[in-house]
Amino acid sequence: MIGIIDYGMGNLGSISNALDYMHEKWVISSETAVLDKADKLILPGLGAFGDAIQLLKEKGLDDFIRTAVSQGKPLLGICLGMQLLFDTSTEHGQYEGLGILEGDIIKLDVPLKIPHMGWNKLAIKKREPLFRGLPDNSDVYFVHSYHLDTEADIVSATTTYGKEIQIAAQKDHVYALQFHPEKSGEIGLQIMKNFIDL
Repeated sequence: MIGIIDYGMGNLGSISNALDYMHEKWVISSETAVLDKADKLILPGLGAFGDAIQLLKEKGLDDFIRTAVSQGKPLLGICLGMQLLFDTSTEHGQYEGLGILEGDIIKLDVPLKIPHMGWNKLAIKKREPLFRGLPDNSDVYFVHSYHLDTEADIVSATTTYGKEIQIAAQKDHVYALQFHPEKSGEIGLQIMKNFIDL
């Protein structure tokens, strides 16, 4: 069963719909006792980093997520949920993230429309396990104004939008995607299936 972490700022409907399409059992909850029973966790997110990290702390979900990861439970962060997994963000201030993955979230500085919204190609750096079976240069769907900046050897994919942007990372059983797999058609469903099959 997949536990979808509900802290008040997640794209819960489209994620649960995608899981339904794949006939996967899921639960949406903000209760740690409920989420603890899940085999894997998804941390979604839409909105501003500062508000999101504050809500996670108020609900005690920050410590729950860190503990679940330390115990080996697979975790997938999507969009803002991805960004929350890192050390810091400069979105409307300076905020500390969950610190599960090494890196910072910085403003997208390109001579193109911001937010970056729409389809862009996935340049895969580490195919296993999340991008297994995907064709090269697959298109995935983005909506974001901030992006990952890390020197750590955890980047699993980039895209080009005015410049090369780090848009996916993985370390052990933690996976982070800036784009929305649940809105990325068959490619996105394959990525989610790969996570389910871990």
